[in-house]
Amino acid sequence: MQLTHFSDPGCPWAWSAGPAFATLHWRYGDQLTWRLVLIGLSETAAQYERRGYTGERQAKGYRSFRRRGMPFATEPRPRMHATWPMCRVVIAARRLYPTREWEVFRALQFAQFTSTLQLDDPAGLEQALAWLDGIDARGLVAASLEAETEALFAEDRALARTAAGRPIEFQGRSATTPEGEVRYTAPSVVFRANDGASLEAGGFQPVEAYDVLIANLDRSLTRREPATDVAEVLDAFPAGLTTYEVAAVMAPHLTPPDRDAAEDALISLAAEGGAHRRPFGNDALWLSALRHTSALAA
Repeated sequence: MQLTHFSDPGCPWAWSAGPAFATLHWRYGDQLTWRLVLIGLSETAAQYERRGYTGERQAKGYRSFRRRGMPFATEPRPRMHATWPMCRVVIAARRLYPTREWEVFRALQFAQFTSTLQLDDPAGLEQALAWLDGIDARGLVAASLEAETEALFAEDRALARTAAGRPIEFQGRSATTPEGEVRYTAPSVVFRANDGASLEAGGFQPVEAYDVLIANLDRSLTRREPATDVAEVLDAFPAGLTTYEVAAVMAPHLTPPDRDAAEDALISLAAEGGAHRRPFGNDALWLSALRHTSALAA
């Protein structure tokens, strides 16, 4: 099944969808083929400023998103920044590191929501990517300014602005650009089966909504049961998961994720040397210690 995922590294709703997407990856694995389409929420910081956004307002908004499980920091940024530069970096990763596009996207999300880095500045973008092993952060940021990257980004933006008349608009989950284009909101997903049939999930949705769409499109897929071992979870996600993402992958059907139980198990695994904890905001990214050690040695 093909999934077209419309998103932007600057959207807190998209960041908060991490637990649901981790569950889909665990449940269906490589039976789902994901395509990331960058929306490009804001070309300039002035677009946010005209709407009354400040670093203080942004930080207070981030605090309100914590209840959805993902890590957020609340130190106010000195100023707002646009998201187009981040989107261009992700497009550049698609060109130069095609198997790590999602990892670069996630690193920028971590920087957006758990730091005060200015992510419309090359130095800030490089710092946001510096912890990724095997990624030339300076080279990637430089590539984000190349004409080929800009052309691919323009294609993504154009595709993201084709929501007029689609189910997402009918549901009231689309947005309208200043130019009057109806666009997909983050993190909208279009599910397309191999026979061409498709269904749309507009904007932020619970994992049950995605599961309903998949079940109605293709019941030949193998559906994996929830995980029962945190070590097995981390082994399945080489780029790591946050605490609540691990809890979501382990949650029984129609049962809220048990964050405390997942964190206790992760702490025990780390104490045994089986996991590495990288702090971010009010939480952390957990990685398999074996994979973390191998990356450091590479």
